[in-house]
Amino acid sequence: MPVVREELNLTQGQIGNIIIASVAITVFARLLIGWLCDRVGPRICFALLLIIGSIPVMCIGFSNSYESFLLFRLAIGVIGASFVITQYHTSVMFAKNVVGTANATAAGWGNLGGGVTLMVMPLIFAAFVGAGYTSGEAWRYSMVVPGFALFVMGFVYYFYTQDTPKGNILELRKNDPKYQAKEGDSKGSFWNACKDFRVWVLFLVYGSCFGIEITIDNIATLYFVDNFKLGIGEAGLIAGTFGMMNLFARSLGGIFGDKAGKSYGLKGRIFILSFFLLFEGLGIILFSEMVMLPMAIAAMLFFAFFLKMSNGATYSVVPFINKKAIGAVSGIVGAGGNVGAVLAGFLFTAEGISYRQGLYIIGIVVALVAILSLLLALTNKMEEKSFDEEYKGELKLKETMA
Repeated sequence: MPVVREELNLTQGQIGNIIIASVAITVFARLLIGWLCDRVGPRICFALLLIIGSIPVMCIGFSNSYESFLLFRLAIGVIGASFVITQYHTSVMFAKNVVGTANATAAGWGNLGGGVTLMVMPLIFAAFVGAGYTSGEAWRYSMVVPGFALFVMGFVYYFYTQDTPKGNILELRKNDPKYQAKEGDSKGSFWNACKDFRVWVLFLVYGSCFGIEITIDNIATLYFVDNFKLGIGEAGLIAGTFGMMNLFARSLGGIFGDKAGKSYGLKGRIFILSFFLLFEGLGIILFSEMVMLPMAIAAMLFFAFFLKMSNGATYSVVPFINKKAIGAVSGIVGAGGNVGAVLAGFLFTAEGISYRQGLYIIGIVVALVAILSLLLALTNKMEEKSFDEEYKGELKLKETMA
């Protein structure tokens, strides 16, 4: 973005609009892709999304104005729906007692790609510059590399995965036309999920963790270039460490959520989530105040740790809100992440608000949402029999039969 900003003469407001475009379209794509997974299965959905999505990634190099760059970023944002497919796929593949950990690990390693990209893309860019291309040419040719990777992985996913432990959904429906990979009535599940206020609290929660994560991914390199006068390579390397925390942190959130669920039920999962989210908010406030580079890096890693654990803890709660509408709840909460990124993006479109000030405001909002999330644990609905309790009952039944 620092190079693109210079070549296309982008203002802070235009960069903010680009950030918003890149995540806004994903809100609608995630809602659609959850419905599509139920009908053709995650395998075909993911393969098509990756192969078709590779086209705008490679073609963004043809951008020659703010408007054309904005449109390509809008198209690329559709790829963000891959998260819903991942969560759908792990939810049907893994047992109830470890589904939170499975969801968190799969999603965390997906987000890890963001950190790797922030580190690797400046190196690819530098390689093209070293080969004799100008900066304006180098960033365009660099985009062919991730586009090609998407294209290849689309075919890998199609040929080397299957929809469920039993097989692929379309093949299973040949024998049983009413087969559903997930429990519940897909026709009414979406509206049932919409009527549950707990889903909308989680919508806000995920907007406050994952939404902020993709916002930071979008501005981190610029932030370190502008505030600490670093080169693109150095800034990209530091920004990349933010995403690299997904190597373990999101999984930890899922693991802690599962452990709390086994001991204290759904309320335990909620309390863990609120705790992580509160420390994320406080960490963002701290990061916005840092003026020395080492302290800024330390503060970034501190809030990144709790942010990514909040991501994992959120999706250790999602499967237990409404077991007859897991897909619908996953889609709505996942869309909340992108709505959060859109709202955060508006802060960075205002010329009168610096990135530091924007981050400070975000930190306060995240802390307030953490307090709000405690309402989930205090509501009477949490007294309903959870999947964790059902799982304990299943274990006792098996022991008795043995």
